[in-house]
Amino acid sequence: MQVKLITYPLDAAKLCGSAAAVCYDSPNYESALKHSAGAGHTSVLEHASYTFEIEGISRACLAQLTRHRLASFSVQSQRYVKLDNPEFVVPESIKKCDLYDNAMWCMKHCISIYKKLIEAGVPAEDARYVTPQAIPTKLVMTMNARELLHFFSLRTCNRAQWEIRQMADKMLKICKEVSPEIFCNAGPGCVTGHCTEEKPCGKPRGKDEWT
Repeated sequence: MQVKLITYPLDAAKLCGSAAAVCYDSPNYESALKHSAGAGHTSVLEHASYTFEIEGISRACLAQLTRHRLASFSVQSQRYVKLDNPEFVVPESIKKCDLYDNAMWCMKHCISIYKKLIEAGVPAEDARYVTPQAIPTKLVMTMNARELLHFFSLRTCNRAQWEIRQMADKMLKICKEVSPEIFCNAGPGCVTGHCTEEKPCGKPRGKDEWT
């Protein structure tokens, strides 16, 4: 899995802080941003957008990611881009299972049937119906800072599915590096205050995990 930040505001804190300063008629964007954050007035963070290029996540992970509707997605097409010999995204639980070889045979067999369907004249957009969810994909995704904070609160949690959690961890580490004023306290409930899960994992995460 590769996660790359391809564009972002060079001074997101000043951008969002200036918006907050307008709201509160404040002469100082830094204090306005702090006041805004403390008051839960996070709409000012929508002015800062971050665009990521993500490669190597599974179609199963993509289905979870696109549930975050306040984002823009451009995903590699399976209608126009034909599959060759993809490297499958395989969970560790399957790798360690006695049925690993069976699982790999099944996925490879699906790709074999996919190729035969293509050779038989079936359009790629129809042949793709036999492909497994382990097929990797790549995409470009844009989220504003407010939605990213929400995304991180859910997807960096230990209760999140492992693949999207790995992706969220990579994204949060990058965001902390480029916009520390905005993302310094980002993360799951155990980092930002208290766990909101009905059944806590019992292993709270620490802010230093993304530094």
